[in-house]
Amino acid sequence: MSECFKCTIAISHLSRCSHTRLSWKSTKTSSNFRDLSCQADTKRCYQSHAMWWGTLGTVRPFPNFNSEKDARDIQTALESKDSDVNTLVRILTNRNNVQRQSIAESYRNLTQKELCLALKKALSGGLEQLMLGLMMTPSQFDAHRLRQTIEGIGTDEESLLAVLCTKSPQQLKDATIAYKQEFGRYLENDLISETSKDFTKLVLAILKKEELNSKEMVDYQLIDQDVNALNDAVNGKKKDPAPWIQVLTTRDSNHLNRVLSRLEDLRGETVDKTVQSHFSGDLRLGFRTLVGSIPSIPLFLAQRLHSNIKKGSLVHGILISHSEEDLLCVRIEYRRLTNTSLYSTLQKEYKGEMQQALLALCRSEDL
Repeated sequence: MSECFKCTIAISHLSRCSHTRLSWKSTKTSSNFRDLSCQADTKRCYQSHAMWWGTLGTVRPFPNFNSEKDARDIQTALESKDSDVNTLVRILTNRNNVQRQSIAESYRNLTQKELCLALKKALSGGLEQLMLGLMMTPSQFDAHRLRQTIEGIGTDEESLLAVLCTKSPQQLKDATIAYKQEFGRYLENDLISETSKDFTKLVLAILKKEELNSKEMVDYQLIDQDVNALNDAVNGKKKDPAPWIQVLTTRDSNHLNRVLSRLEDLRGETVDKTVQSHFSGDLRLGFRTLVGSIPSIPLFLAQRLHSNIKKGSLVHGILISHSEEDLLCVRIEYRRLTNTSLYSTLQKEYKGEMQQALLALCRSEDL
């Protein structure tokens, strides 16, 4: 059975499971927070399909992998007239990251040259950036994405937040180390110099958040305490962002879902509306992004793809970053959100080798 066919079967099962089990709170259809029992069912559904399929990523280790053969084929493709881009894309998008690192080493031994430099010479534009991104380790890629958001004139706060809010604490620690290795700079110092005031505090709190395991026992006392702290912080004449920063960056997602759902019940409005009404500027954007990512990171990414599908750098950033992690989940959320598959959308919006590369990372159509 082919990889793509098995992937199609897996995602179709996942689609049916998600579609039948998930629903929005009937009393608050505009809320971002799903019913907790449905969220638990979703996680169990994802976990069961991860066990069946082996991963929730779309890019898996290539069977019968031979790094020396791949390196020779890539060398031939690069040395051919006008470069055989099709072969480059076919090989590098169908190997996982560990295999790509092995190919780079074999290419170095074969040619005494760096594969990334050869790719940079042969390619251009968005495809060049995509292929170079594939050749980085995950932590290097995260570091480069973060650097791109803060270098140059002005900071791209939205993209910065999107990366920070969709990475685990360990991934952020690894990216921080890679940032220093890649650029000879400290990520924390750059964030401090490129942001200001309470927004700086929020960004650093996200960057330094600790790994939190969801507790089996629900701490209702802490839930009440957090709900009251968030509510009190926006009730006075002077809004206090400190409790929001503290609660949103030091609690696990299950706890936060309960807290934010209770806050909506208490205030009679969505958390997003509360944030928009009581905060401003970059801090408002930061809270909205963080709150939006709490219920489901795959859903958050699907929404981001839907709103920015023509932005090639954003699209390939998400696909590369999540192709070995949870892109199957992103695909099913995209399908539920838009009633169109991510694969079909990419097929429509992109052409040529860029389309070939993105479709290979996406992997297959969703039934």
